[in-house]
Amino acid sequence: MSKLLRELQPELHPGEYVFTTVDTLKKLPEKYIVGEFKEEEGITVIIERAIADQFGLSYNYIASWITLSVDSPLNAVGLTAAFSAALAAQGISCNVVAAYHHDHIFVSKSDGEKAMKALKELSDKYK
Repeated sequence: MSKLLRELQPELHPGEYVFTTVDTLKKLPEKYIVGEFKEEEGITVIIERAIADQFGLSYNYIASWITLSVDSPLNAVGLTAAFSAALAAQGISCNVVAAYHHDHIFVSKSDGEKAMKALKELSDKYK
């Protein structure tokens, strides 16, 4: 675990991202979708705010997107707990998407830089 934390290497993506929901993906080109998840109520998609506006999609949360560049296995125990606790200690809410290679963290747009600082400090503790 300490090796993963030491090598977090958070990367802040430029732009603004939103979570929205659609009934079908037929009208939203795949190239615009950062992430998607099928729920009983609809399909949640993560896309750039400008694309959501272009397609008239509603949202209520504007986020910054941070990728942890460390190659984190899906069965790693405690990684999500460690970085979410570090963010929570700074009063930062996070929405986490664990993908095959990396964890992706969405925080309020206003907390993007603050979250980067907290994640870098967490990583530095293990160096």
